[in-house]
Amino acid sequence: MIVTCYGGPRDLRAMQELTGRIWSPRARWHAGDLAWGRLQHTGREPEWPTMLWRADRRTLAWGWIHLPGYLNLAVDPERAELAHDVLRWFEEIVPAGERQVEVSSGEPHLVAALEERGYAREKDGPFFVQMVRDLDGLPEPEPPAGFRLEAVRDVPGRVAAHRAAFHPSRVTEESYAAVRAAWPYREDLDWCAIGPDGGTAAYCLLWLDERDVALIEPVGTVPAHRGKGLAKAVCLAALRAARAAGAKQAVVAPRGDDGYPVPARLYSGLGFRDTARSLLFIR
Repeated sequence: MIVTCYGGPRDLRAMQELTGRIWSPRARWHAGDLAWGRLQHTGREPEWPTMLWRADRRTLAWGWIHLPGYLNLAVDPERAELAHDVLRWFEEIVPAGERQVEVSSGEPHLVAALEERGYAREKDGPFFVQMVRDLDGLPEPEPPAGFRLEAVRDVPGRVAAHRAAFHPSRVTEESYAAVRAAWPYREDLDWCAIGPDGGTAAYCLLWLDERDVALIEPVGTVPAHRGKGLAKAVCLAALRAARAAGAKQAVVAPRGDDGYPVPARLYSGLGFRDTARSLLFIR
């Protein structure tokens, strides 16, 4: 077994390879999650201790800490014992009482390892739902009068729309250039709703992996244009583009709790169904 610290794009690709190899509709991670999650901000690597476990030139597990005390991980179910190695490494860095680990209810090998090591499930608070739909029968998008839908052309405007939709945001033109340079980003799956003034009013980015599964991440609408149906329209445009590019399924992971119900309602209205939910464990 070879255990190494994260060292940049090659290791990101290795993490994505494992994620794709073990993916199911109930899995927490898609290759696009990793590209977006690691690259949407610049200068955060010191906050993110990350390790990879490899054997026979294959990545079998990885752990990604968000300091001060939150762990993401993926472990090949055929080597489920490595979950203990990842958790042991996490416990060496983060003191007891501050540890949080989030997994999917569709990852029983990770749930079992957490319970065996004395982690308790936190049953209150926000959670996320894994949602999926096949891409047959997608309706035509219907943007409101005066708006048009197109693949991204105005990158600075696209970045400005994200910063407005998720204010305050650390996404910059520099960080978005890194996102666009990463696999599996495709410009033809990065869709925008353009307003009457020519500005980006809403957007939807899809990531298409080697399994022909498209992840929606992220979607946003500029506050001044909310309530007009733009998110639905731009998501449909992006989903139809993904289907034309070979996608068979799409997945998304919105909040599932009552504290922020709007995104889940949007995706339910687009025909997505729940398959699993996130589980938070603490120790």
